Amino acid sequence: MDLHVVDTHAHLDMSEFNSDLEVVLARAAQAGIKTILTIGIDLKSSRQAVELAQRYPGVYAAVGIHPHDAEGATQEDISQLETLAKSPRVVALGEMGLDFYRNTSSRDAQLRVFAWQLELANTTGLPIIIHCRQAVQDMLGILSRWSSESATVGPKGIIHCFNGDSTAVQSYIEMGFYLALGGYISYPSSLSFREIIRDIPLDKLVLETDCPFLPPQQYRGKRNEPAYTLLTLQVLADIKKLSIEEVASQTTANARAVLKILA
Repeated sequence: MDLHVVDTHAHLDMSEFNSDLEVVLARAAQAGIKTILTIGIDLKSSRQAVELAQRYPGVYAAVGIHPHDAEGATQEDISQLETLAKSPRVVALGEMGLDFYRNTSSRDAQLRVFAWQLELANTTGLPIIIHCRQAVQDMLGILSRWSSESATVGPKGIIHCFNGDSTAVQSYIEMGFYLALGGYISYPSSLSFREIIRDIPLDKLVLETDCPFLPPQQYRGKRNEPAYTLLTLQVLADIKKLSIEEVASQTTANARAVLKILA
């Protein structure tokens, strides 16, 4: 089975990959995951993401400031992100958004830094990678206003680790976003969520790992890695009652469309 699958959300710069990254990337390619978007969470990791994308064919980068890292972020940081975003290997901004579950950064700081990054998206025209946890209503309001005024041509971005309800599905799609699903859809706790997944149009879905976090059920408690995108693909195909090849082809086409890459 010759597949070409895209992992739209990885954190390859994290220490969990320090000792064997090239082996991890080779294993991913062997599994059919030949394109990976590695995501920045602060200025340092964004720089590392760009370096990795420049070093490894098939790896692209997103640069941004995660809501956990919003406290203390400055407009100078945003200016440096803008410089990084000029790299031809940078295809998106993020991971950005709101996380009112852990509240590692204050709400004010999260909202402020998120707004700065949305402005940067308008400047660069790049799609955005959105993190949203326990903040759906705030997020929908902010993105509704932003997307109606956005200068971004075509798809607006990707909702990372989507696990919302059918109302959120419709709202995000109408605003121009794709919804990303990861290994968590294989968890027993996600059984009821599969009913929602079944109704999401396949042409609005992309795949991700969020590695080294959120491994599929078979690897719970272990490091996640891009090769495991294949397991999420298999679960999604089962949910949709479609072939693996059809789901791989469509989700890869979706990733190409939103990230504007020839994956």
